[in-house]
Amino acid sequence: MIRVLGIETSCDETAASVVALDGDSTPRILSDIVLSQIEEHAAFGGVVPEIAARAHVEALDGIIEAALADSGVDLADIDAIAATAGPGLVGGLIVGLMTAKAIAAAANKPLIAINHLEGHALTARLTDGLDFPYLLLLVSGGHTQIVAVRGVGDYQRWATTIDDALGEAFDKTAKMLGLPYPGGPNVEKAAADGDATRFAFPRPMKGSAQPDFSFSGLKTAVRQAATAIAPLSDQDVADICASFQAAVADALDDRVSRALNRFRQEFPGEVEPALVVAGGVAANRTIKATLEALCEKAGFAFVAPPLKLCTDNAAMIAWAGIERLRAGISGENTADFVPRSRWPLDSISAPMVGSGRRGAKA
Repeated sequence: MIRVLGIETSCDETAASVVALDGDSTPRILSDIVLSQIEEHAAFGGVVPEIAARAHVEALDGIIEAALADSGVDLADIDAIAATAGPGLVGGLIVGLMTAKAIAAAANKPLIAINHLEGHALTARLTDGLDFPYLLLLVSGGHTQIVAVRGVGDYQRWATTIDDALGEAFDKTAKMLGLPYPGGPNVEKAAADGDATRFAFPRPMKGSAQPDFSFSGLKTAVRQAATAIAPLSDQDVADICASFQAAVADALDDRVSRALNRFRQEFPGEVEPALVVAGGVAANRTIKATLEALCEKAGFAFVAPPLKLCTDNAAMIAWAGIERLRAGISGENTADFVPRSRWPLDSISAPMVGSGRRGAKA
């Protein structure tokens, strides 16, 4: 049996989890504690890095203690400590990784620095026992990517956003329309009462041969539409949200369909190919229904881990640590490892969004 304590502090959730892999290779989540900071950031309409880092400092020790208590496992029985080391807000990453280093040193346990994106990429193996290879669509507040998941530590990014992440576009749209933070759930709620055909918003990148994403132009179109008819009634807001959501779903349908075709070409021997959707935006029912229909048409299995494991959590980090231990590629496990605000999952593909002193953003 392998037991790993996972720690996640990359953004605005403070999380700790204990995950075990039984001798018969059955994974079990023994505990999964997540403390959200939504209330702390709501007044600002988005995550404030300094507030997030301070909140992690105040909460993390208690969250770890609760995770160990809930798991029924003593620290002495833990085989390794896995902590998110990037990408993310560097203040939060420092809190989580330094805490993990201290625990690992005090308990004489291995430390595994985990790429947050790898946690998302491997979650479907924890929840659904999925075999390699498979296709991953990661749609969150900070990332929008299509990745071919070939094996543990073996990832190839096929597409990414050339500007805003999809979750960021939802949040900014909500802010423009005066909806509360977080934007995604509130845009979806408003859209339920709206007319998705009222506004002819653009479908970014639709028809492009390369399945990359773009959402800044769509966001601009929303602002222009809202400005043109201001002041907005509740029905105006609902119609804009519904039209925005429809444009997003249509664009995703086009982009992802190209990736599915490429997967068929590159992995012709896969008789049961799968598309895994992870990240907070995967909770959107319109987007989920669109992707489910696309997969059914293309002959792909549609796999979406439970919402609690799609958003930021420590169970996926602990599981990524188990996967690396089991594969014998624990990788970045030195006490000298430095948190990385930018850390592409695929280090070979050229970055699409910015690259500088801190490295590639995407």
